[in-house]
Amino acid sequence: MTEQAITSAHRPYEDVAAILTGALLVALGVTFFNNAILLTGGTAGLALLLGRTTGFEFGIVFFSINLPFYYLAIKRMGWWFAVKTFLAVILVSMFSKLATSSLSISHLNPLFAAISGGALTGIGMLILFRHRASLGGINIFALYLQERLKVQAGYVQLAVDVLILLGSLFVLEVNQLALSFLGTLVLNLVLATNHRPGRYTGVSREGAG
Repeated sequence: MTEQAITSAHRPYEDVAAILTGALLVALGVTFFNNAILLTGGTAGLALLLGRTTGFEFGIVFFSINLPFYYLAIKRMGWWFAVKTFLAVILVSMFSKLATSSLSISHLNPLFAAISGGALTGIGMLILFRHRASLGGINIFALYLQERLKVQAGYVQLAVDVLILLGSLFVLEVNQLALSFLGTLVLNLVLATNHRPGRYTGVSREGAG
């Protein structure tokens, strides 16, 4: 597929609406995880973990740890993908800060937070994927393997997420870790069952750019 065909798969205003919607859903999912003292995988989970151990806000950490991955995005996925991913990361950082200051949750059942947080984050990521964007970090790596090796992005993401969550053994209680695994499983099942190679042409690689 040519670059022209790919970039015309969605109109610019459709991409804008999708990136805004996807970023908002991810930010809400992360807010649920954070409020219930749970973690998730990927760069979002890593940002939550580092934020908890360093005291920095999630948005700042999330934006910072994504910076090294833009080289891979530009080199392997194309400039347009990298630009939209950069915008999505900025929006998630902004929306998460806005949600923290605008949303007051007096009680949040951890089980509900794990399931709904995972579903919201997964749907948000799915929207971004289908409009040729991602949350950076592991998302870029997973999409790259999907396009090159036809390995489903959701399964790649799940494998890396398990490793990240195992690294939080000294930070979370056992029940929190178990619920974090559940939320991450829900997130990746949303991706694995809805985002498969060949099912949606909008995520095919751009021209070498």
